[in-house]
Amino acid sequence: MKTVYVGMSGGVDSSLSAVLLKEAGYKVVGVYMKNWSRDLPGMKCPWAEDLADAKRVAVKLGIDFKIFDFEKEYKQKVVDYMLSEFEKGRTPNPDIMCNQEIKFKLFYETAREDGADLIATGHYARVWNDEVASLKEQGSPLAGGAEPCERPSLLRAVDENKDQTYFLYRISEEAISHTLFPVGGMKKPDVKKLAAEKGLDNAYKKESMGVCFVGEVGMEDFLKQYFPEKLGPIIDADTGETVGSHTGAIFYALGQRKGLNLGGGLPYYVVKKDVSKNTIYVSRNLNFKDLWTDELGLEDVISRSENPLPIISIKTRLRHRASLIPAELQGDKLKFADKIKRPASGQSAVFYRGNICLGGGIVK
Repeated sequence: MKTVYVGMSGGVDSSLSAVLLKEAGYKVVGVYMKNWSRDLPGMKCPWAEDLADAKRVAVKLGIDFKIFDFEKEYKQKVVDYMLSEFEKGRTPNPDIMCNQEIKFKLFYETAREDGADLIATGHYARVWNDEVASLKEQGSPLAGGAEPCERPSLLRAVDENKDQTYFLYRISEEAISHTLFPVGGMKKPDVKKLAAEKGLDNAYKKESMGVCFVGEVGMEDFLKQYFPEKLGPIIDADTGETVGSHTGAIFYALGQRKGLNLGGGLPYYVVKKDVSKNTIYVSRNLNFKDLWTDELGLEDVISRSENPLPIISIKTRLRHRASLIPAELQGDKLKFADKIKRPASGQSAVFYRGNICLGGGIVK
């Protein structure tokens, strides 16, 4: 009997994952990752409530339950990284870094050292590895309908609206080789329905939003705990006129419209910013040249493609739930046939061929 350590957040997806794995004959150990416990003004951190929900499910299932305290590492690897990126005027994605450094590295390594053969989470994604190949041979629904691949691979979820491979593209091939995503072959409504049928109290628990495990707090509110407000000008990029003021260029992102407070008429959009000068540039012109491009430079590129050619035809996703766009990957550059709306630097472009996630890179 193989042992699976399941990351249990207290939500319905990871809870049902634990149920399905136990029913499939695995020895299941529930693990709550304590990554953040600090309250923020106007928002009580939900970690204690989430922990209680996860424990309740573990007791119901009669499985062992552990707490892995990663708070120190989470602060160093995720929060400090995020703050450093914002200081440089970039817009990072902390969820991607959390998956790379915490859930599928630190949790994976700690679980394996503690005796786990495999790990599992409630992410909406699928994998192809030796374990999934065995499950497929057995006709197990845990295989999620995954098709055989040449190597351990990360695959898009069945539920395209919930697919989370955008946030998972940086996890290592070793972790992919030892990971199961039990709900990746299901649609979200079916997950909730099955969880209710299994008697899980959190079947219809409200999903948490916001910064990783920080909870439902806006990014600007979170950043203001670390960066003081600093008044600066908002300049019309077309006329050079000052049209308003802001409380800190660090709090704004390329393409942002809300929160500018510039009065009526056609809306303004942030088209560029200079953090060193604490200045934001805006335009009412949706065709402003800095908002559109047919080429993106990337850094820290991860590519799992076996295609030896220097130019690879792929599809790319530039944000979670965005449409897949045809592109050519040329080393550390993405080229598009048509102009695309430029994502903020620090965000990720993720590569796909069919259902397979080939990797991705961070926008320069």
